[in-house]
Amino acid sequence: MRALPILSALLALAVPASLSAQTIYPIDRADILVGARFDLKVEFATKIDATKAQVTINGMDHAKFFGKAASFVEREDDKDQSALVLRDVSVPRPGTYTVKATDGTNTAQVTWTVFGTGPRVARNVIIFIGDGMTIAHRTAARMLSKGISQGKYKGQLAMDDMPAMALVSTAGTESIITDSANSAHAYTTGHKSANNALGVYADRTKDVFDDPKVETLASLAKRRANMAVGVVTNTEIEDATPASMVAHTRRRSEYDRIVEQFYVLKPDVIMGGGSANFLPKSTPGSKRKDDVDYIAKFRDGGYIVVSTATELKAAAAKQQTTKLLGLFNLGNMDGVLDRRFLKGGTVSKFADQPDLTDQFKAAVDVLSRNPNGFVLMVESGLIDKYAHVLDMERSVYDVIMLDNVVRLAKEWAAKRNDTLILVVADHGHPLSLVGTINDDMQGGAPNVEMRERVGVYESAGFPNYPTPDADGYPAKIDVSRRLALFSAGFPDYYETFRPKMDTPNVPTVAGQNGTYEANPKYKDAPGAVLRPGNLPRNQPNEVHSGDDVILTAIGPGSHLVRGHMANTEVFRVMVNALGLGR
Repeated sequence: MRALPILSALLALAVPASLSAQTIYPIDRADILVGARFDLKVEFATKIDATKAQVTINGMDHAKFFGKAASFVEREDDKDQSALVLRDVSVPRPGTYTVKATDGTNTAQVTWTVFGTGPRVARNVIIFIGDGMTIAHRTAARMLSKGISQGKYKGQLAMDDMPAMALVSTAGTESIITDSANSAHAYTTGHKSANNALGVYADRTKDVFDDPKVETLASLAKRRANMAVGVVTNTEIEDATPASMVAHTRRRSEYDRIVEQFYVLKPDVIMGGGSANFLPKSTPGSKRKDDVDYIAKFRDGGYIVVSTATELKAAAAKQQTTKLLGLFNLGNMDGVLDRRFLKGGTVSKFADQPDLTDQFKAAVDVLSRNPNGFVLMVESGLIDKYAHVLDMERSVYDVIMLDNVVRLAKEWAAKRNDTLILVVADHGHPLSLVGTINDDMQGGAPNVEMRERVGVYESAGFPNYPTPDADGYPAKIDVSRRLALFSAGFPDYYETFRPKMDTPNVPTVAGQNGTYEANPKYKDAPGAVLRPGNLPRNQPNEVHSGDDVILTAIGPGSHLVRGHMANTEVFRVMVNALGLGR
């Protein structure tokens, strides 16, 4: 006789919650900075009468609370579902706010924590993002750049030698695994969101530019403190992490529109690759879908525009340069291993690309000319892109490059004592250092298969990379005993156990029906092993992980970095240091 109640309960669980409840943005447990601008939206599950739609904040009608009424949409996207939308509002006082929405029958509620800040303690904030940088990346970079003997390192990374440290979790609103858009957005807005979203909560509409917006750190710094803003990367400047400083869209791939949003906000320094989406479509190499020339628009807007390391150095040295646009590649810039040693990638086409250290020095020179201080994001973005294609040597060399930039920043800030510096990854990869690969390329036992040359435990010993140069780079990576870095999430691919000396790795090629298969280019490499993947066959590359990432910090305001933090709390550390909530 108990079967019917159990069946009824199961059927009730099977009914989507959206059929009986409202969705409110910002979401439950959102932390909102006092005075920061955002859009309030309520999505009703069905079409309702406008007179029945009510939204209150702490019991007060929303129109009275915010000083203006929301717009009512009877049929959103021509479907039988209504919505209330209120654009560009803010909450003027700290506190706990309960938002209730009803359609006359069903009621939903969320609670927001609106927070203020203390007085400003930092003149400048510099946030370094090693895209996809894991603990294994940092460990490998320390081994290569500092050396290790008898179990002790011969030096520390600049990013490790910082007094404040925390674990940062990275999950988004719809998944435990995040992408670079959603995760960087958390740092630059203080809000959670969904994969592929930048500066918005991802709603149910088709339009990827009408989702509820939240204000970015760059906008806040400019609007509330008249500070300078810099965005520096070695990826395309429109890519997710740098774009998180300015963009509002649910689709991170909307590069043309993201360029437009850079132009609207006008950060004082913009540097990276990605010139293809600045050029009018009639120009060779352009990827724009229109004939707008954004390089010309930025130049007309007072920016000095540069495209090489030589031009960058000259422009930054001029005291009158206060706005700088540097675009050094049509696509992503090349990593340090190709630029300085192997001359692979696109180095033959773009021979005078600056190092990330050069970009940082130029950015600080220009931004420091603003008397109100600056906010600067610096991304070493190819760490992630090389990890995705299982090109571990290139990935680790770009971690060393990032650490060189952090060292420069610490040296610059030490003379001032007014700059908060943070170093963090936006997300992780399922990457681990398991030992060494004993290739013995100078002779020995040539018939031993490569898999048997992986040294673990005591057989791992220590790698024999040559002594690194002054910047921490060993001149040779194809040594006889090198680090064994492997991923736990991968497609079918041929593992060669050797670095790719010609050009960055391409582990897969397109198969049939949207699937990917191992790239036959590597099939006949000596000792290559086919690794059957553990990911769905529609995945061409290695993937992100849900692991926590490491945040280290130094400078005024860094005392808030401790223990375990949500990624949205990193935003709170920065705005608190800058006093943007007073």
